[in-house]
Amino acid sequence: MDFMDSTPPSSTKQEDQYVTSINDEHETTCWGCGLRLIIAPYSPVFKCGWCGAITNHNARKSDNKYFWLRRLRDRTFVIILLLFMLFIIGSGVWAIYPVVFSMSYLCGVFHLTITGILSICTISTYVLAAFRSPGAPPHMSWGSYPEVGRGALADYNFCHVCSKPKPPSTHHCRSCGMCVLDMDHHCPFIGNCVGAGNHRSFILFLISAVTSTFYISIVSPYIAYQIWPPLRHVPATVLTRSTILEVIKESALPFLISVESLPIRGFVLIYLFFASVAVEIGLAVLLWQQLCYIYEGKTYLSQLSSNSNGDDEVEEKDCQNIVRFFGFPYPATRYVFSFWNSKKKHKK
Repeated sequence: MDFMDSTPPSSTKQEDQYVTSINDEHETTCWGCGLRLIIAPYSPVFKCGWCGAITNHNARKSDNKYFWLRRLRDRTFVIILLLFMLFIIGSGVWAIYPVVFSMSYLCGVFHLTITGILSICTISTYVLAAFRSPGAPPHMSWGSYPEVGRGALADYNFCHVCSKPKPPSTHHCRSCGMCVLDMDHHCPFIGNCVGAGNHRSFILFLISAVTSTFYISIVSPYIAYQIWPPLRHVPATVLTRSTILEVIKESALPFLISVESLPIRGFVLIYLFFASVAVEIGLAVLLWQQLCYIYEGKTYLSQLSSNSNGDDEVEEKDCQNIVRFFGFPYPATRYVFSFWNSKKKHKK
């Protein structure tokens, strides 16, 4: 009896305080199902073993104060680009097709048809990519144990801005003010995010724009050559090493004189050529980068996250990723074999 009472009361109080502090640090609540869990104090990020939701205690609500200003900036840029594309199309029709129709009526109709198809495809795909929703994540039940099934929120995070769950590969965009499913990046040229809802329209716009600018870069110098004033030709006997500088000096003056007598249509064609080449190079690089990501089964943000985390896990690289991206759920060989079999049955 004396042995049991020999424990000083101060030590008992210290043990109670120690146990209480341990329980307070280890016990937390899962946002997905509401179950109270015990975790280590050094792990601010944990995954619920029942519903699979991921909780990050260090996550902070981002500032969304100037959302309307960023949105206005994006929409203004979209309107400016639309006006620029209409200006390029209108100036190209004005500068090119009177000369083409004067050369050949059938040739003019042919080129005018190509221009109409490329213009409609480029503008329509641009409008779809700019004004279509990039893809909002699906609504999921959360916060209550009876409403959430086992593993229903596996790898889901919680967006503190939207105050709702977001599935994997979903990111919150401050410019769009929403969570975007399979977000690739926020593109200032379309004033919108590139996600699951408009990624295909964005790729089709890049393909159409690259094709259109390539067409302009071919046609505009040819038409400029047809309307360029004649130059004074230098005899071949004069083209020697000793007189090369003199030839350049003598050729520069006629060239400047021809430029002065060049009509306004010629200057527009020169501008169309350099502008189309510059835009074509930039869009072609972006298109190649996007197709490489689709081929690897990734997005731009997922590529960045894998590089930052040091994750060397290789996705399945296959051309079927590109086929499925454009809306064909089955391999391309399946369509070829089905067409071949139907053709054989028809012959029989």
